[in-house]
Amino acid sequence: TPRIANRMLRRVRDFADVRADGVITKKVADEALRALEIDDLGLDPIDHRMMHAIIENYGGGPVGIETLAVGLDTLAATIGEEAITLEDVYEPYLMQLGFLQRTPRGRCVTRKAYEHLGLSVPKSMDEVPEQLSL
Repeated sequence: TPRIANRMLRRVRDFADVRADGVITKKVADEALRALEIDDLGLDPIDHRMMHAIIENYGGGPVGIETLAVGLDTLAATIGEEAITLEDVYEPYLMQLGFLQRTPRGRCVTRKAYEHLGLSVPKSMDEVPEQLSL
């Protein structure tokens, strides 16, 4: 979202002011984003915590929206974000990347999420087809 992009840009600019005489290069931007714990796909610690919460607390899903909202409220209290913000801002990007999908039974993390987090993929996922994207 523009709000997140602007926040990151400000942090990269601040980093460049302190470390690179105010010049933002690819190297400086990469260093700044690593310092902010933003990975190569643009996922930040909140994205990682959401995926870990679904995997660790709900076995990877499916988890219904009401149940997930309760889990997100607990997560939100930890990170200082409202549950609605997590659902409206963070979840869509995870879905766009193919790390999270909505099914009739609830939200599930995908094989890609396990692989990105460096976790072993459960054997039960071998029978689950990946969601196709347009």
